[in-house]
Amino acid sequence: MTVLSWWCEESKYKDRDAIICDGAVRSGKTVCMTLSFVFWAFYRFSDTSFALCGKTVASLRRNIITPVLPLLRELGFECTEKVSRNTVEIRKGNTVNTFFLFGGKDEGSAALIQGMTLGGVLLDEVALMPRSFVEQALARCSLSDARLWFNCNPENPHHWFYEEWIKKAESKNCLYLHFTMDDNPSLSDNVRNRYKSIYSGVFYERFIEGKWVAASGLVYPMFSENTHVCSPLSQPDKYYISCDYGTVNPSSFGLWGKVGNRWFRMREYYFDSRKEGSQRTDEEHYDSLTELASSLPIEAVIVDPSAASFIECIRRHGRFRVIPAKNDVLDGIRKVSDAIKKNLIMFCPECTDSIREFSLYRWDTGSVKDAPRKENDHAMDDIRYFVSTVLNESFDGFFSLAVER
Repeated sequence: MTVLSWWCEESKYKDRDAIICDGAVRSGKTVCMTLSFVFWAFYRFSDTSFALCGKTVASLRRNIITPVLPLLRELGFECTEKVSRNTVEIRKGNTVNTFFLFGGKDEGSAALIQGMTLGGVLLDEVALMPRSFVEQALARCSLSDARLWFNCNPENPHHWFYEEWIKKAESKNCLYLHFTMDDNPSLSDNVRNRYKSIYSGVFYERFIEGKWVAASGLVYPMFSENTHVCSPLSQPDKYYISCDYGTVNPSSFGLWGKVGNRWFRMREYYFDSRKEGSQRTDEEHYDSLTELASSLPIEAVIVDPSAASFIECIRRHGRFRVIPAKNDVLDGIRKVSDAIKKNLIMFCPECTDSIREFSLYRWDTGSVKDAPRKENDHAMDDIRYFVSTVLNESFDGFFSLAVER
């Protein structure tokens, strides 16, 4: 209710210049903030431009436009979305305002919003956006009585937004509200408990408890040899191979087989050039790949996208289709954590290097950003490539394939 009414004349917060809502996932902060943003815009302005910003325009449509426009229409607003122009025109009676959609995914995104004059801006998941984009968006709000609206889930406590805005909310004349799942009356106890069962470690503290905490300790504390190391009881019906390729660093390949709704890491290839005292060529690694695959019908080989020469080597031979892996490290770690927690990925006893790395793979506590230590991470990387790309079906059907002439 505070979010919906903070700008009203009767509110004690009416003179604040900005509002920040952070906290747990599924706490309702995005929907109520977006509704309040539109209500405020129509209370203060007419024939004015506003900005709705997300990490990408696609995520903005998914998180805000799709759920909120039907609610606005039920409340008597006329909403016209112009997809080609990334705008939403909203009308209520004789008042009409235009809301522009922007994605702030990288440093170059700041140029997209440059030069506009806005009555206000809402930044959804602001902690995922680069500082340059956010500050450019704020600079566009030059109209008298413009307000700034932020929401996000917590990240590392050294994050620039936490340091510059949340810790300095009072000095910036900003209303700061912290949300938990209990603030969302539409969630049942079963749903809350399901979310609590999904996450663990730092992701539980951030997404469930809504804390700005640093990652520390084991990256995958939920992995247990007693639970996750076993052999499948029947023959898999689908196979993939995931590859983390190294020259000086170790190379790690894993053969995955699907049994029911679970994926088993059946066998693996792990070559450490430092330990072995020699390096292998792309062709030698490819020979090991074919030995790992044996005569099995491999759906695709998922490869580190930076391993261009090895991708080309596989493509040139023409036996396997190649899918460049999704390589967002933190998002991939979260997805692997979820898969382990749900017992969706299992490991055969033969996969000794994977099992060993699970016990050694740790967060880098010396980094100002969330990042694992760059050691004991090669099987961990190829597992992350597999989960991000196959379990989450994020390769969009694209692959490369060649045949020998």
